[in-house]
Amino acid sequence: MFRLLRLDHIVLRVRDREAMQRFYCDVLGCTLERVQEDLGLWQLRAGDSIIDLVPVDMKLGAAGGAAPGREGRNVDHFCLRIEPWDADAIRVHLLAHGVQPGEPALRFGADGRGPSIYLEDPEGNTVELKGPPQA
Repeated sequence: MFRLLRLDHIVLRVRDREAMQRFYCDVLGCTLERVQEDLGLWQLRAGDSIIDLVPVDMKLGAAGGAAPGREGRNVDHFCLRIEPWDADAIRVHLLAHGVQPGEPALRFGADGRGPSIYLEDPEGNTVELKGPPQA
């Protein structure tokens, strides 16, 4: 059999790849890992994981149908585990980039119950930033 280890990657179909790449790199700290422009695939390194951006008007993205929006999103949300956890500093950073963070709350995740904050990327996808589990 096999054992699941962690989230490997998530693929987001996007309308504005440049805005999304700036958000994930400049605001959340991802780095551009690899580009396969012939497929319409931009891969961003997010710690141990990858966030793929596929424009809806290119080969891979077009295969998924209509563009994501308020009435039909790709996913409910995804969670990025972060360290260190300083809710005030995280909120200040997000606000400085024009991102409105939700209220910090304790939520359960892969590492157990710990603090997190919800926010939205430029195309309305909900992203959860999750800190370490409580002792």
